Amino acid sequence: MSAAARIDQPIAISMGDPAGIGPEVILKAAASWAGRRSAPRLLVIGDLGAMLAAAQTLNYQVPRPARWTSGQQVGPVGDTISVFQVGRLASRALTPGRPSVEGARAAYRYIDIGARMALSGEASALVTAPISKRWLNRAGFEFPGHSELLAEIARAPRWRMMFAGRKLRLALVTVHVGLAEVSRTLSIENVFDTIELLASYMRTRGAIANPKLAVLGFNPHAGENGLFGREEIEVIAPAIKKAGKAGIDAYGPVPPDTAFIRSGGKFAFDAAVAMYHDQGLIAVKTLDFDNAVNVTLGLPFIRTSPDHGTAYDIAGKGIARPQSMRAAIAFASDAVRRAKRMEKNRSGPDAATSHLSRQS
Repeated sequence: MSAAARIDQPIAISMGDPAGIGPEVILKAAASWAGRRSAPRLLVIGDLGAMLAAAQTLNYQVPRPARWTSGQQVGPVGDTISVFQVGRLASRALTPGRPSVEGARAAYRYIDIGARMALSGEASALVTAPISKRWLNRAGFEFPGHSELLAEIARAPRWRMMFAGRKLRLALVTVHVGLAEVSRTLSIENVFDTIELLASYMRTRGAIANPKLAVLGFNPHAGENGLFGREEIEVIAPAIKKAGKAGIDAYGPVPPDTAFIRSGGKFAFDAAVAMYHDQGLIAVKTLDFDNAVNVTLGLPFIRTSPDHGTAYDIAGKGIARPQSMRAAIAFASDAVRRAKRMEKNRSGPDAATSHLSRQS
């Protein structure tokens, strides 16, 4: 299916673990658009019973979940929100705060269906509500998280996590790796691939023709010329040099403790590359916890998710904060709109490039 067909389709949202806060934050986020001209078209892939239970907990002050059937038109969020019912869960799997193997298996199916809809062009993007990695593994699906699962479904040879807030965009070279293993995982190829994927994203979907990328070091003071470690000399600097030869404006290794200092409220770069999870995520969450969005680079479709977990401890209480889910939906919706504009402007061989230049 063509790109034009895909961008005219609704955004799919996998419901996540039915015992988590996914149904609640989806409904609360959708309510913020209800009745507005800018309301996105959303299709929740999950369990209608779980969505109705969440709506009841919220006293129906949110769009009412309505069953969707294949071929039915999905309209903008209003008084209702469309739900693609996938199977029917037993009541024990729908109890908020009490995860189960049955619920984890269902969550896997929601992701799988959503990804395949995005791949086929039946959805313009995929937003994923939180799952539990522990329960996913208990159910027999040995994936560290969403990104690894989606990369396998999409057969994506290279992928990376990017986290985007209002102030900072940052990609990770390593993700779900214990700190003791990070050094052994780093390679020139892995660092270069991350730089290249981030640059490609910023050019195409970030609308910046020549993004400037800061690449963090791994050791204190970026190794201090090898005094505190040689990863910068042997891995990171060669990867940056390779990126330069590929026409990418990347610089570093930047000492991690000063990388996120802002001058006049602005960073010296458009996006950054961090070597491991906490090195980057501490900065993202400190600056923009409620609005940070997880974006998977390298997939053949747009995928975002809120930057939080299942929060079983508050599930079903009606007090979950929807800001990150709203941000994830808004980010996907904006990416789809940019794709539409680019499709419209492809009237000549240089149309897409000139459009990006105007936006930068």
